[in-house]
Amino acid sequence: RLLSLLQLVYPYDFRLTEKEKTSICYLSFPDSYSGGLGDTQFSFRLRQSGGQRTTHYEDDGEYNREAPLTLQRESAHYFGYVYFRQVKDSSMKRGYFQKSLVLVSRLPYVNLFQSLLQLIAPEYFDKLEPCLEAVCNEIDQWPPPVPGQTLNLPVMGVVIQVRIPSRVDKPGSSPVKQFNQENLLPAPLVLPSIHELDLFRCFQPVLIHVQMLWELMLLGEPIVVMAPSPTVSSEMVLALTSCLAPLRYCCDYRPYFTIHDSEFKEYTTRTQAPPNIVVGVTNPFFIKTLQHWPHILRVGELRMSGDLPKQVKVKKLAKLKTLDTKP
Repeated sequence: RLLSLLQLVYPYDFRLTEKEKTSICYLSFPDSYSGGLGDTQFSFRLRQSGGQRTTHYEDDGEYNREAPLTLQRESAHYFGYVYFRQVKDSSMKRGYFQKSLVLVSRLPYVNLFQSLLQLIAPEYFDKLEPCLEAVCNEIDQWPPPVPGQTLNLPVMGVVIQVRIPSRVDKPGSSPVKQFNQENLLPAPLVLPSIHELDLFRCFQPVLIHVQMLWELMLLGEPIVVMAPSPTVSSEMVLALTSCLAPLRYCCDYRPYFTIHDSEFKEYTTRTQAPPNIVVGVTNPFFIKTLQHWPHILRVGELRMSGDLPKQVKVKKLAKLKTLDTKP
């Protein structure tokens, strides 16, 4: 029944194994008890199963030589960027419309691809297959990502303008000033960064622990991030892995992980030490199955309101390992 939910795959020549299809289906839906209605965006990272497959851009080497270490194209993992909608619909058997649009890539361009989904997904939920076909035809015409170049990417009547970072960029320089100021009509949607998260917003609930979290990431320690939603889970895991930049986080990480994942037994076994991985989860079942992990970070919904000093009052550092019901 689950595989029937994988309704459309574009482009048609994109080959996935049955194992990958099943994993993508499970990772495309929130695995938590929150019955929130509306639209949700999050991301995941999936281990490729089966042998090496060719890509549309055969020469990954040239891109990877010029791109920053943190933005290199992955050969053994896919990134999945999800736009999930859940709304009441009496015409559906379960009483709800529940559908996800998932963009799969080997590139960690979280801002670009989530912005792209914000344009495509609402139209797709309304028009379905014709919308995807039109969008894929437009994306087929996009130039390949070349580090150091500014790209104008037309889609659905909008031009997204982004600059692909280069390994020779000076730290702290603003890429926005380097954009080509062309007279584009309509005015382009300029993304200041294709990948950078707002680290202060992500780390705001755990600011007093940020030094220790940075050290744990530097040492490749196993960390579980327990969150109320895939959005919070994936943002926190991506924030943790990116806080080492310009160094690359070289261990495994899963911004969103479910009990249906093929690596579930590998990560939850007690017969060996936890692997060097940062894993984001939302299902309360993990509270029991991962309680033997050395570092557990439980976060609530990310909010920027309220009195900051009161919000960051937490128990003593020695008790960070113990799981409490409160974030």
